[in-house]
Amino acid sequence: MKNSRTFYKTIFLIITILMVSCEEKEYEFGDIVAPTNLQVTVDIQGLDTDNPYGDGTGKVSLTASASNAITYKFIYNGKEEIAPLGALDISFSTVGINTYDVTVLAYGTAGTSSAETIQIEVLATYEPPEDLLEMLYGDGEKTWRIKAESVGHFGVGPADGISADWWSAGAYDKAGLGAYDDRITFKSDGTVTYVTNETIYGQSGPLLADFGTSWDENSNGEYENYPVSDFTDTWSLTAPNDQETLTFDGNGFHGFYVGGDHSYQIISRTDTEMFIKTIGNDGLGWFGILTSEDEPTNEETTVDVTYSNLIWSDEFDTDGEPDSAKWTYDIGKGSDGWGNNESQYYTNRTDNVTISEGTLKITAKKESYEGSEYTSARMKTQDLFEFTHGRVDVRAKLPAGGGTWPALWMLGANFETVSWPACGEIDIMEHVGNEEGTVHGSIHNTSSSGATVNTGEVTVSDATSEFHVYSVNWSEDEISFLVDDEIFYTYSPDTKDGDTWPFDADQFIIMNVAMGGNFGGAIDASFTEATMEVDYIRVYQ
Repeated sequence: MKNSRTFYKTIFLIITILMVSCEEKEYEFGDIVAPTNLQVTVDIQGLDTDNPYGDGTGKVSLTASASNAITYKFIYNGKEEIAPLGALDISFSTVGINTYDVTVLAYGTAGTSSAETIQIEVLATYEPPEDLLEMLYGDGEKTWRIKAESVGHFGVGPADGISADWWSAGAYDKAGLGAYDDRITFKSDGTVTYVTNETIYGQSGPLLADFGTSWDENSNGEYENYPVSDFTDTWSLTAPNDQETLTFDGNGFHGFYVGGDHSYQIISRTDTEMFIKTIGNDGLGWFGILTSEDEPTNEETTVDVTYSNLIWSDEFDTDGEPDSAKWTYDIGKGSDGWGNNESQYYTNRTDNVTISEGTLKITAKKESYEGSEYTSARMKTQDLFEFTHGRVDVRAKLPAGGGTWPALWMLGANFETVSWPACGEIDIMEHVGNEEGTVHGSIHNTSSSGATVNTGEVTVSDATSEFHVYSVNWSEDEISFLVDDEIFYTYSPDTKDGDTWPFDADQFIIMNVAMGGNFGGAIDASFTEATMEVDYIRVYQ
């Protein structure tokens, strides 16, 4: 149970107005109103008649209020923190019963302020275990990074949860946004140094509130490559309710900035890795994985098996219709827009699919046809060519335009028997015109399908103007996705069973251009047509 102590004291108000004039001028100012009636409420966690200094966690919640206040500042232990809403949680970690001075300032218009200093007596009994300290800073200091190569290195879920149930980032999912080059060095003296390489990544609201620089917001309400220089903070460890918790006194964070009280529950840990959770300003649980291991080397990001024996190909050298011995088609609208709320009607007309000048052309068009507003083509090798394990290379140039959704992918040949996603799906390349230049590679299976967590992405800035080779390397142990022979994502589950690995059976190849749908998004009102060109497709074992 918590008790509150509210301090009412005489407020010493300082209003300084500096006016400098070199000639007679008249200025108009808005009303200058100083904050009054500053009150500070202190909640010491676990404080009751039997525990007058709290439960030993050292956690204190402060709430300030004042008439005419715009924002608040808290000063304690040599630290200064701005709290626009007047609320701040502090974890005092010095073992024993200690008295701390906390100065609270309420700011009004034109820099006017009211100040109040209070004393807080609080008990801290937690002494971190040696193995936790050894993990955190080793012999004196240790450097950590976001484990970008791991699925789930960022994620979100319920505030009271222990896993990112609602969304998890795929490996390297947020590359180029200012997060993966951050380095966090914990030191035994209680300090932590952030090397940001001048940019960080996070939610726009907390970043603006805590760092003060306005920036261009993306469609998810985030600031990418937000300008923040290297900085130093302090850290402490507590264990409320036996939950190991790492708290930063300033703006320390885990790689994706969400604000909050900057306390991170250590849900699980090894000697070199932490899985942590914080509660953001939005009240959600934000999860992350930090590792002290070095980044994977180039040798570690090469394919595990090299396939070089060409077993099947189509070079698209003969003008006209695609080879009927190699390709067949899906026709129509499918069920619920092919399960994705897509807007096109698939045909096998030469208007939508043809070979000319050495490339296959799949064209999506805006036209009224069979009750649909768009047409396109989806061609496949089902019952004509199916294989297990190997490499697929597709040299292609992608269509442009909001709402376009080209895909080069594979589906388990047994899907009519076991259904999707149990059959397994391998998306070699997906691209959406509303996010031009971002190429996705994904895995769908029973363990994760639809908005799958088994996905990666890479920037290909000229994907709609130049040809690139999109590849998948599929072995008995892992599936790697490549652009121009560079791996950008590898799927290799720790446990291989029917849910995670339905990939020891035949798959067939599919190529299509969808319009709109769950992934393609809104279709540009000015869209008329767009074409995906394929120079060749080759399969090796």
